[in-house]
Amino acid sequence: MGHWHRQNRHAEIAVDAPQVIRSEVAKLLGTDVAAKMRIIYGGSVKPDNATSLIGEEEIDGALVGGASLKPDSFVAIVKY
Repeated sequence: MGHWHRQNRHAEIAVDAPQVIRSEVAKLLGTDVAAKMRIIYGGSVKPDNATSLIGEEEIDGALVGGASLKPDSFVAIVKY
């Protein structure tokens, strides 16, 4: 699987996963709990994808890993 394909697949999962999670939480705990729940993306967050990930309606924030160790990258993500 090429690098480009992996990146697109990660973005697709990032968009689909919160909907699945909210649906399952709604079944278990009710729609009110599911609607109020915050979902944080914990995949590979980098300056070049942070805006599109955090801009997704179902994603409420990001857990920044390795990019937080690079000041320029971290600043670019935080300035989103």
